[in-house]
Amino acid sequence: MRLEELLAWLPFTKCSVDIKEKEVRALAIDHRLVRPGDVFLCIKGHTVDGHDFAGKAAENGAMLIIAEKTVDVPVPQILVSDTKRALAVLATGFYGNPTATIPLIGITGTNGKTTISYLLDSIFKENDKQTGIIGTIQMKIGQKTYALENTTPNALVLQHAFSMMHKAGIEQAMMEVSSHALAEGRTYGCQFDIAVFTNLTQDHLDYHTDMDAYLEAKALLFSQLGNAYGEKPKFAIINMDDPAAKTLIQQTGQHIMTYGCSEAAQVRALNWKLTAGGAVFTLATPVGTTTISSNLVGKFNIYNMLAAAAAALASGVSLTIIKRGLESIHGVDGRMEQVAIGQPFSVLVDYAHTPDSLRHVLTTIQEFAKQRILVVVGCGGDRDRTKRSVMAKVAVDYADTAIFTSDNPRNENPMAIIQDMTVELDQAVDHYQVIVDRKAAIHKAIQLAASEDIVLIAGKGHEDYQEIKGEKYPFDDRVIAREAIEIKENC
Repeated sequence: MRLEELLAWLPFTKCSVDIKEKEVRALAIDHRLVRPGDVFLCIKGHTVDGHDFAGKAAENGAMLIIAEKTVDVPVPQILVSDTKRALAVLATGFYGNPTATIPLIGITGTNGKTTISYLLDSIFKENDKQTGIIGTIQMKIGQKTYALENTTPNALVLQHAFSMMHKAGIEQAMMEVSSHALAEGRTYGCQFDIAVFTNLTQDHLDYHTDMDAYLEAKALLFSQLGNAYGEKPKFAIINMDDPAAKTLIQQTGQHIMTYGCSEAAQVRALNWKLTAGGAVFTLATPVGTTTISSNLVGKFNIYNMLAAAAAALASGVSLTIIKRGLESIHGVDGRMEQVAIGQPFSVLVDYAHTPDSLRHVLTTIQEFAKQRILVVVGCGGDRDRTKRSVMAKVAVDYADTAIFTSDNPRNENPMAIIQDMTVELDQAVDHYQVIVDRKAAIHKAIQLAASEDIVLIAGKGHEDYQEIKGEKYPFDDRVIAREAIEIKENC
């Protein structure tokens, strides 16, 4: 793309030198990746400021620097008020505005985003569509998968990803949309057709400061659906049973479809029954009813299925196809995932890392547990400290034995994190112990497990690493649990 064409996406900006006829090789925000012919954008991060590396970018061959303040470089530069916004605009233009042609569903909320995206993936596959997913576990384009650093990547990665989807013939895309991404404008340029809200419970208060700010960030997805009504309707899919529903409904001018178990919801679950093997319920919708028999465990997964069903209905998918899609999925990585090699007790690995999600998982287990529930759980470092004591209280309230351990300590002392968890526990509570080393904690829980007990390993789910002092070390709860079971069974 010629620079003149690219800069047309940024009206009323002027370059310090006339180089508009030059060809742009790529956009870059990491000076180490810059090559001759690239445009480098100086992005202010939480710990690093790209303006400090503009000189290095120029040395590596950047032909243009876009910055929020004048930088001392020997190449042309353009000043803008917000480089993150400029990045989204330019990335959209550079990659050909891919979401203008790919139907896109955005899913936001504290819990359930990943499961809903994979439920929708299953439904659209049943509807003979080529699908793409961007989210916590990975990016998936058709049958190919790619690792991601964040649940919702920056605008440059996003637009490149959607461009890859466009070239691969993807007919339906699903994306988990985090509150961080919305607050930072990473999704600018993404043309959502459907926005889904799951729920709002305590999380990320280290970033958003309070629940009102957290909700405000989530609400941006719905306001960004736009106000126009065209040939293809846009929909906001809202969990009617969540207290935030009314606020989010007010944030959008687009069509609303609600879901939940209450009578006010348009897409409802009736006559639901939960077992250790899954859930059965009547799916009632504006276009008819059907019975769903799912392998997914827990009432929270009924809500996830309702959300997926509502989004699929809004996309024009038939109820017959929706039923097939919901019933054909057997699970999602790290979401109530069983680790079973024939042992007489159950081991479940789940991503639950908020007080509400841990409570949901443990209350679900209580409904089918025949004996004791043992939980291994920690809290992440450099994250919301206020939820730590709440997580510990949930663990001791809903499990027979709790083992508090390290999660991803990042730059914090693991023992200090655990002390934050336990500091408010009643001194009379004695059914917990502290084992800082996560591997040792998992082994201990499995050693303690007797016949028909259930061991829940919570917090990391699908993750195959542990982050300590800026480094990611190989660590998979499922692998460690399997090793521990084998040792126990062979003793």
